[in-house]
Amino acid sequence: MNKHYPFDPSLKHHMFIALGLALWIFAFLYFTEPLDVDEFGDTEKLIYLPFYGLGGAISYLMMMPVQRWIWKRSNSNWYVKSELLFLVSFVVWALIVTRSVYLYVVMVDEPNPYSFGYYIGNVFFPAISVLLPIVIIGRWAFGKYREKQYEDQKIEIQGEGTYEGLRIFFNDLICVKADDNYVEVSYSEHGELKKQLIRNRLTKISESFPELLRTHRSYLINPYHFKQYKNASGKLSLVLHSEIEVPVSKSYSAAVKEAIPLATK
Repeated sequence: MNKHYPFDPSLKHHMFIALGLALWIFAFLYFTEPLDVDEFGDTEKLIYLPFYGLGGAISYLMMMPVQRWIWKRSNSNWYVKSELLFLVSFVVWALIVTRSVYLYVVMVDEPNPYSFGYYIGNVFFPAISVLLPIVIIGRWAFGKYREKQYEDQKIEIQGEGTYEGLRIFFNDLICVKADDNYVEVSYSEHGELKKQLIRNRLTKISESFPELLRTHRSYLINPYHFKQYKNASGKLSLVLHSEIEVPVSKSYSAAVKEAIPLATK
């Protein structure tokens, strides 16, 4: 349930999903004729049924504040449980909206409307089982598309030989520390501090990523994560994200002090 799920928070893309849902609702009503739609003539169907589709699209878009609340509550992460919570909320909302439309629009002043139980079992659930896959597929597809775009923006810190490298966003990289024949990469993943050893040399990392700032013969930092200077007993250091403290040697201090204000603007 806490497994990451592909998700796109872009409102523009959710408007496309809403449009697809509207077209699917229109096609579903036109060809299956539930809710006494068979009493409409062909012209009446073309006039009135698009409003059902529009209502479905609006109902979906009205769930966006709920989606944003779930997104913020999960610290801008989206999990399987997040998607399930959204879909359950959407189904409940869709039931309220469609039942209200049926009672107060379709059957207004008409005797003997379907009972709530009959409506759920014979109208709503058959309809939602056909319509919900459009929402699920659309949301998953846009989520995967967003993930691919993000994946293309990642950098790769390669290891030598058969050793694995590391693919991360540049701004998630905090610092790199030399450790014998390895480098220890500290980075942020979904807000958590992670570390990975990679067989490589710090000099090679510096050459591959000139945006990183050398503070010490054993350290490279990403200036994006700079928080503050620290001076203890005459020794200068930098405090980075996750309270990582990195020493600054005298030979690099002037360059660091010059580069930090520019890099953090």
